[in-house]
Amino acid sequence: MGTLLIKGKIYLEKGRFEEAIAIKGGFVEAVGSTEAIVKNRRRDDEVIDLQGKTVLPGLNDSHLHLFLLGEAMASCNLTGVKSIGEMIERGRDYLSKNRQEVGIHGRGWNQDFFEAEDKRLPGRKDLDLISTDIPIVYERVCGHVAVGNTKAMEMAGITEDTFIPGGTVERSPQGILSGVVTENATHVLAKALSQKDKEAKKNQFIEAGKYVLSQGITSVQSCDVSGEDFQQTFDWIREVYEEEKLPLRYRHQFNFQRVEDFRRYLNSEYKNGKYDQDYYQRGSLKLFKDGSLGGRTALLRRPYADDPTTKGVEALKDQELWELCQLAGAHGIPVITHAIGDGAVESVVKSYEKLIGEAENTLRHGIVHNQITSGDQLDRIIKNRIAVMAQPVFLDYDLHIVKKRVGEALAKTSYAFNTLYQQGGLISIGTDAPVEDSNPFRNIYAAVTRRDQNGYPEGGYQPEERMTIEEAVDAYTWKSAENQFQEDVKGKLLPGYFADLIVLDRDLFTVRPSEISDTQVELTMIDGKVVYRRE
Repeated sequence: MGTLLIKGKIYLEKGRFEEAIAIKGGFVEAVGSTEAIVKNRRRDDEVIDLQGKTVLPGLNDSHLHLFLLGEAMASCNLTGVKSIGEMIERGRDYLSKNRQEVGIHGRGWNQDFFEAEDKRLPGRKDLDLISTDIPIVYERVCGHVAVGNTKAMEMAGITEDTFIPGGTVERSPQGILSGVVTENATHVLAKALSQKDKEAKKNQFIEAGKYVLSQGITSVQSCDVSGEDFQQTFDWIREVYEEEKLPLRYRHQFNFQRVEDFRRYLNSEYKNGKYDQDYYQRGSLKLFKDGSLGGRTALLRRPYADDPTTKGVEALKDQELWELCQLAGAHGIPVITHAIGDGAVESVVKSYEKLIGEAENTLRHGIVHNQITSGDQLDRIIKNRIAVMAQPVFLDYDLHIVKKRVGEALAKTSYAFNTLYQQGGLISIGTDAPVEDSNPFRNIYAAVTRRDQNGYPEGGYQPEERMTIEEAVDAYTWKSAENQFQEDVKGKLLPGYFADLIVLDRDLFTVRPSEISDTQVELTMIDGKVVYRRE
């Protein structure tokens, strides 16, 4: 039995559309006119009348954190808070509705959105107003800065004398703990919260997976494994797929910041474990070189224009980065590194240049984010075919702060997604959820318009870096599949490709740009099977 989708507008590749598609055995069998496809219909084929609706290949988020997305969905939502007082009230409300002893985890605050009289980072004493009896940890929207109440700091063992490599523990001029930590120190603070059991983690992971399926995402490249307890995380994610509880294609991006932890992985069963090329792939080593622009932890080559006291935070020293890259390369494992500031990008590009040498970048080592860049860095990224996993949706906030943070000259060569695309760079698109919502259409809107969600600025920020709709869709589909070495079987609706597709409620190729973000998914198919249908 196969499936025929007829009377639609099906995007095949740039400049090419067809009316109908035939699916058999999980793959695209044929494309063409409705008449041609129906003519070859088999007796038991199911027929879906698209009624003129637009169909895209299933979208592939090239970098997110699926488990953290599920965790955020179940946590205290701090998105959009306008003051520290509102953060406190949301915490109190969450506590009243979720009485417990294990503590409160919240995420989503951004001090740049606070009202004028409240333009400061929250501190532990603010969170103490919610509770002094249970630990409370509030993560900034970027995930690279967090604040804990006094109880959380105590339970995490963070004192005035604590030093954490690759992170900071903020103090007042008098040396008193503020409650704010950055980068690697956020992981230490998180230990104050009770760990969920395996089944709870699996459930949150599955719920996040169902959510992204409803948004038209059929493949994810997700960083969920890290550090010393990597075995347990690998195990329960593998269980989800062995138990067939989530029909979402998944590729690991596993994080090891310490060479000793990475060596343990390489000597374990998990390196060559139960992976396949269809639903569950091994993936890449994911490293963190720096933090976020909004939190001023992105690593710059020069001090921040709006805070000359800092260049950001170096989460991984250059020598550590090189040792991890060298070890991964020796074992045939791609490396992708979080780098936002031009200082971090420079360090990563140098490591990759040394690793690749005069050869080609056959493992497709890449950079996640790649936001603040010079023209010379862009040239070297393109020359060495270094993959870039970009998040255009970050512009919704960053276009308002980038000139203040790094100065006008450097801002002009940053967020250069179209430059990378037009010059043949390996650029793909993702959301970094839960840093942003996993909604792909907000992301496509940002790539195409270079405006925030309110339509500012009128002509778009650095308008020469706007992508076309087709280019943005391609970057979200087959170019994202390049990271998985699957561009020949995933990301296009051509014969021989996976039958992963989505049906939209509007024609994305003709609507006004302002309407792109409002796009809804009517139907999601993976392997030719319906995995989501809008009610």
